[in-house]
Amino acid sequence: MQQRGLAHNRRSRGFSRSRRATTTDMDAVAVQPVTANGMGEVERKAQRSYWEEHSKDLTVLSVLPSYKGKSVLELGAGIGRFTGELAKEAGHVLALDFIESVIKKNENINGHHKNITFMCADVTSPDLKIEDNSIDLIFSNWLLMYLSDEEVEKLVARMAKWLKVGGHIFFRESCFHQSGDSKRKVNPTHYREPRFYTKVFKECHSYDKDGGSYELSLEACKCIGAYVKSKKNQNQICWLWEKVKSTEDRGFQRFLDNVQYKTSGILRYERVFGEGFVSTGGVDTTKEFVDKLDLKPGQKVLDVGCGIGGGDFYMAENYDAHVLGIDLSINMVSFAIERAIGRKCSVEFEVADCTTKSYPPNTFDVIYSRDTILHIHDKPALFRSFFKWLKPGGKVLISDYCRNPGKPSEEFAAYIKQRGYDLHDVKTYGKMLEEAGFHHVVAEDRTDQFLSVLRRELSEVEKNKEAFLADFTQEDYDDIVNGWNAKLKRSSADLFVRPDW
Repeated sequence: MQQRGLAHNRRSRGFSRSRRATTTDMDAVAVQPVTANGMGEVERKAQRSYWEEHSKDLTVLSVLPSYKGKSVLELGAGIGRFTGELAKEAGHVLALDFIESVIKKNENINGHHKNITFMCADVTSPDLKIEDNSIDLIFSNWLLMYLSDEEVEKLVARMAKWLKVGGHIFFRESCFHQSGDSKRKVNPTHYREPRFYTKVFKECHSYDKDGGSYELSLEACKCIGAYVKSKKNQNQICWLWEKVKSTEDRGFQRFLDNVQYKTSGILRYERVFGEGFVSTGGVDTTKEFVDKLDLKPGQKVLDVGCGIGGGDFYMAENYDAHVLGIDLSINMVSFAIERAIGRKCSVEFEVADCTTKSYPPNTFDVIYSRDTILHIHDKPALFRSFFKWLKPGGKVLISDYCRNPGKPSEEFAAYIKQRGYDLHDVKTYGKMLEEAGFHHVVAEDRTDQFLSVLRRELSEVEKNKEAFLADFTQEDYDDIVNGWNAKLKRSSADLFVRPDW
């Protein structure tokens, strides 16, 4: 059965507590050569002003893995916004740009670093020769959005070959729309949806001379926080990929994106739960639970298992909080980022595993999680991280599935195993939070509420079957109806407990 409960925990101390390899974001300023009539000087001044403003923010480098002493290939190096910074740690940097005057300017600025090689070349040219399996880190900032779709696909395939096994590719692009407000006659930028880049990189495979197969594994995908904080703009997205053997197991993330949360699956869940939500009760339960947090303007919230962002938008828009939503599902985060565009609220999203992610101590005022932690087997370790990440007096609110005390039936035990869940009874769950350091832990059994919500959701789907089938298949409809009936059966049989903390 499923019981739902609400527990509210406080933490405290003493109390609760391109155009090819271009140099600039042409999204903001187009690069023009200096001309005799001086028109180029105007553009160049605008370009320099832009870089002087935005070079203050080098936070994208914080996403990179360690590259100390390693080989770095910088594509679209430009006048050296990142070149010199990369050279401080790297063993060698190959800085490449297709505009000769620009790469020379980079060399003038950064040539004192003896571990940099400067090259004028076009990343799309077949004449560009880089040895396979020779690079530890490929870095680009605002490059792919100046290439055609076909050029992007070809370049990704080449990068995968240049990269060593275990090496990384980092890139950052403007998506959906421009970021700057400069008016310009020509804008060669492709403001793509992030899922285009994700798809191209996920589908890329390379092979060695012995027939070994390699692919790119997504390690991070996130909004650039500086743009969210300063402009409430989520269109600046960065990715970090690792080259791995195709035989390596990344099972759970693949299960999420290929089975449980396929695009079609997300959309049909959203049809049941309401726009922006993939968690039981949708906006109604979100309002109830968030109201318990007593959020204040400017507070920082971490949403673990953010789904497609409905709860995050609710907290940011209604309480003026700054919300960071993380989820292991690439598809979920892709939807969340797309839904953020144009909302002008302080929300950022990231593909991340909460069990390996790290934040500085005392970062967040609130940690919030809905129906996610049942997947995590080492809950005590996660709760200790939550305690560390929260500020003194910070709060954590979790809704999650649990089970009744005692030995489960063989049928239910098989169900838990098949799903890979780690379930505990409500009392044990609360005890784990207390042992992590939390005070005033309240664990509430909300089974009756959960059953009521399930019946209401199922009734709405059945009542609106015709409209549902206009957008989805009969199989989708059957999966929802059968799934909700199965939940009702398990819940009514007192097998499955669902508390909210």
